[in-house]
Order: sequence, then C-alpha cells, then structure tokens
Amino acid sequence: MKVTLNRVNQAVHFEGSAASSPVKVHIDGSPSIGGEGLGIRPMELVLMALGSCSALDLISILKKQRQDISDLQIEVTGHRTDAVPSVFTHIDILFQLFGTVDTEKAAKAAALAVKKYCSVHDMLSAGGVDITYQVVINPTITSF
Repeated sequence: MKVTLNRVNQAVHFEGSAASSPVKVHIDGSPSIGGEGLGIRPMELVLMALGSCSALDLISILKKQRQDISDLQIEVTGHRTDAVPSVFTHIDILFQLFGTVDTEKAAKAAALAVKKYCSVHDMLSAGGVDITYQVVINPTITSF
C-alpha cells in the first residue's frame, strides 16, 4: 500500500492520492501553521479512517444478517491532549442506522465491526486511545 502527497500551493495545502482510486483528497493544516481551509486536517483524516473502516464492516455484517439498512450516518468525535504532539486520548463513534434493523443484531454487528475487524481501531487502541461506540436506530432528526 502506498499513497502520494503533492504540495498544491506555497502554504500547507496537499493533494493526496492512492493507486487504488482516481479520487484526490485535499489536506490542509490549521491557520496557525499557514493552513487556508482548503482541505481536511490530518487528525480529522484519522477520525474519518476510524469511522469509515468500522462502517464498511458494519454494513457488510448487517447485510449478511439480512437487515434492511436505508442509510447510515456516523459521527466520530476525538478528544486530544493539550501537549505537543496533541494525540487522541479518547474517541467516541456514533452510528445512526436508518431502516428496519433489529437492535440486538445491530449491537452485535457494531461490536464485531469496531473491535474485531477494524484495523484502524486496533492501531489506535494499541497506542492507548480509548474508543467507545454507540448505535442508534432510526433517530428522529429535527430541523429548526
């Protein structure tokens, strides 16, 4: 596995690519180091990696369980130290499942997806990051 990062401007904006996909990912730093808001920050990418790694397995497991998933939304919240480097100490994952999904099957699928099959989870937890998750089925979303 290999990725390539190319600097896009004279600040800290990069474009990342991988041999596995033609899609480009834009990465930028915080304004304090010259970032211009032109991409996702590296630590946000770590949270996205954890959420998506878990989600891919969660969907696969739920499909094998013959659960009818119409949508899945994931929120991943990372808590970091104030020290340098500012590493994650705790990460919360919220899986919001939509469709006809059995609560017990969803809970079992989430446990397997996060704790057994997600390599990103294993790397982060091996480094001392506490990772928790929650599954909510058909949450009511209210707009104001």
